[in-house]
Amino acid sequence: MPVGIITGASKGLGRALAEALAGRGWDLVLDARGEGALKEAATAVGRYGTRVVALPGDVTDARHRAALVAASRSLGGLDLLVSNASALGAEPLVRLAGLPLDGLRRALEVNVTAALGLVQEALPLLRASASGTMIAVSSDAAVEAYETWGGYGASKAALDRLAAVLAVEEPGLRVWAVDPGDMATDLYAAAVPEDDAARPAPDTVVPAFLRLLDERPASGRYAAPTLGAGR
Repeated sequence: MPVGIITGASKGLGRALAEALAGRGWDLVLDARGEGALKEAATAVGRYGTRVVALPGDVTDARHRAALVAASRSLGGLDLLVSNASALGAEPLVRLAGLPLDGLRRALEVNVTAALGLVQEALPLLRASASGTMIAVSSDAAVEAYETWGGYGASKAALDRLAAVLAVEEPGLRVWAVDPGDMATDLYAAAVPEDDAARPAPDTVVPAFLRLLDERPASGRYAAPTLGAGR
């Protein structure tokens, strides 16, 4: 069975992707800070009959990252690492003039530093896999200048650059930065609580991620809406 680690897997895109992969026979290690929500997600994912290890914790904690990789090793290795956990920097989002520097540091720590730390911890297992893959969940705020999205966008732009360089340094892996597009998630609601416009559910984006895994295009940056539903 292939094995994957998904951070931020208790809800939203992380949970939807976990359920889809479990439906395809993947064994999974799931991470999130909220223990109750993660337990509920793990129960839902486990109904597909694959092995699921749920480890609540903060990805900025090096011991927690080591535990995630150790759990993956106990399942037989690691074929896919999805860095999905994210911090906004401020909730709701604010203009840069008012962005708390501690909030910016938190966004960079979660979205960039912890993502690299987990990659470093997981690299031996990813290199040993015949299909080692890292997916960095990005945002269009990484490439477009949206008012109030500066801190979060800067952290996602840094994550994109990290993924691009990792792809050059690790040519044996597939490394994709993927912008999932607008979704109805708790993260977006926390970012812009006054915006109640209809948005797609996270599970509608998952087929684009599955298409990447099926077709394994070159490492690079992809936008889920342009990938279509896949096969």
